[in-house]
Amino acid sequence: MNAIQITGLSRDYGKRRVVDRLSLTVAQGELFALLGVNGAGKSTTIKMLCCLTAPTEGDAALMGRSVRTDSPGAREVLAVSPQETAVAPNLTVRENLELMAGVYLRPREAAEEVLAELGLGHWAKQRARTLSGGWQRRLSIAMALVSRPEVLFLDEPTLGLDVLARRELWGVIRGLKGRTAIVLTTHYLEEAEALADRIGVMAAGRLRAVGTAEELKALAGCETFEDAFVALAGEGAAS
Repeated sequence: MNAIQITGLSRDYGKRRVVDRLSLTVAQGELFALLGVNGAGKSTTIKMLCCLTAPTEGDAALMGRSVRTDSPGAREVLAVSPQETAVAPNLTVRENLELMAGVYLRPREAAEEVLAELGLGHWAKQRARTLSGGWQRRLSIAMALVSRPEVLFLDEPTLGLDVLARRELWGVIRGLKGRTAIVLTTHYLEEAEALADRIGVMAAGRLRAVGTAEELKALAGCETFEDAFVALAGEGAAS
């Protein structure tokens, strides 16, 4: 069973089609990067997969659970680390994780496990607001992992971080590969190239191309991934 199975997924707003007949599979344990310029349809796609927006047509299944007909079941297997760092600033690191354990009806031991796995033990008693941006982002991802999701959505996980903090967080994300299916959205092309098993490029609501970074460079006839992305995602790209 694939972690995510998308078939003909579409979303209309009035007469405007924002996502157009998207079909895609993401394997269990795969890290899949979904790229596109602003307005390409990425955010709407993620909202449909997270059961926040209902599809107009088509369907998607997370671990076999339809977002249309079994959205409660689909929600049980997913977690989201949003673009905005979602931590309670006045709680300690441990308290943030214990709070999420309670929300997901998980034992407190789940918070301790994630605390250790993501290297947050040294900061356990520190209030979240005192952490650097990179450590707050790490805590935000840890909070999403407390439920032990089978599908994890990472929305711009390194946005606004400096180069060193970004690279440290890359190591955290790499450590999650193979354990849970990850859908990564990012505007940092080097991030997608460095982390993703496969990459999908969206433009004007359609999935223009899917493959490894090397396969997309070959498809676009470009030497760099940035040039390949511009060729595939730009207005002149073939639909």
